[in-house]
This record gives sequence, C-alpha cells and structure tokens, in this order.
Amino acid sequence: MDMRAKTVDWAAVNADPRFRDLHRRKSRFLWGLMAFSVAYYFLLPLGAAYASDLFRVKLWGPVNVGLVFAWSEFLVAWGIAFVYARRANREFDALAAEINRDALAQAAAVTP
Repeated sequence: MDMRAKTVDWAAVNADPRFRDLHRRKSRFLWGLMAFSVAYYFLLPLGAAYASDLFRVKLWGPVNVGLVFAWSEFLVAWGIAFVYARRANREFDALAAEINRDALAQAAAVTP
C-alpha cells in the first residue's frame, strides 16, 4: 500500500457544483430544524409566563400541562435527531461520499 500523502485540492472541492448543492441543501434543512427547535424550546417559558392558567391544568395526579410540555421537549429533541439522521443517511451522506471519493481520486492522480 502506498503511504504517500495525498493532497486534496480543497478549492476544487469547494468549486464543485455538487458540493455547493450539498452545502446549500444541508444548510437550508439544518436552519429549518434549528428554527423549529428554538421556537419549540421558547414555547415553554413563554407558555409558563403568558399561559400559566393552561400550564397549571392537572392531567393526572400532580402532573400538569406544563410538566407534560416540558417532557415533550425531550421527545422533540429526539425527533429532530431522528429526522436529521434519516435525511442525512438517505441524501447527504451519499452525495458527500461521492464528492469525497472523486476528490481523493483526483488527489491520487496528481500525487507522483
């Protein structure tokens, strides 16, 4: 096995339309997930401050709407992680692997 270092032309990778498309799609998707998660997160303190009557409603025993909403924050976080992992496995990872493979092949061709 040849252990010589391969130098990847990062400017070429950055200029690759596939990389630009991947970056654009991934950034748009992540900004959407982040906006949703931040909005959902801030619903808890806003609800506690401005809808305290609703958050005090008892559901069963000492458990009220506010507590259930707070617990739902964990479910939403896991849900967001699941959605991202699913999308990354289906779409982003395959395109990133293709770009990586081509960049390494180009580096191998250039390395003497």
